[in-house]
Amino acid sequence: MKAVVFDFDGLIIDTETVWYDSFKEVLGRYNVEFPLEIFLPCVGTKGTIIDEYIEGKLGNNVTVKEVRQLVRECHREKIIDLEVREGVRDYLTQAKELGLKIGLATSSDREWIDHFLKKLDLLHFFDVIKTGDDVKKVKPDPEVYLQCLDALDVRSNEVVAFEDSNNGAKAAKAAGVTCVIVPNPITAKLTFHDYDLRIESMAGQSLIDVINKSITIV
Repeated sequence: MKAVVFDFDGLIIDTETVWYDSFKEVLGRYNVEFPLEIFLPCVGTKGTIIDEYIEGKLGNNVTVKEVRQLVRECHREKIIDLEVREGVRDYLTQAKELGLKIGLATSSDREWIDHFLKKLDLLHFFDVIKTGDDVKKVKPDPEVYLQCLDALDVRSNEVVAFEDSNNGAKAAKAAGVTCVIVPNPITAKLTFHDYDLRIESMAGQSLIDVINKSITIV
């Protein structure tokens, strides 16, 4: 293995749980429930399911755009003190010590990513960052992974990716990359289909052990 590639939202920091809580809180103001099954298919990608649900429930009372704005404001308040998920910083440090290249492949936009990586003092770990701004199709399409591998100058069989969602795992596997699932409290409820190894946390076992296990299984 020559490189590791990380997803961002839900994996490095758990923004996904916060997004779900924010949608649930805002829609609750209109007495509208927000089932988890509406949210989960959109994790790791940019789907329209949520917008269609909002429009169907609220009709002419309020626009999707207005609801989205309220959700963003709610989310912004909730993520102020959000911390790196347990074990992430250790894995990034271990990757550097092992001489591995480190990439980030995400469907989110670059401004969002840079803000948090700088705030959390993680930006310096990454050799390559590819975001939704760089591609025509986001995950589950493999384009963002393929661009990341090309920029890292590695082959797909020389890389282990870390993802928290089905859409992310599909993208990694479609790019030919070994994929380790590290679910967050929201995506832990998903049934994962296309991956090589699942761990519940990056804490408690070393990066090299996880890489070795994922390779052995493959």
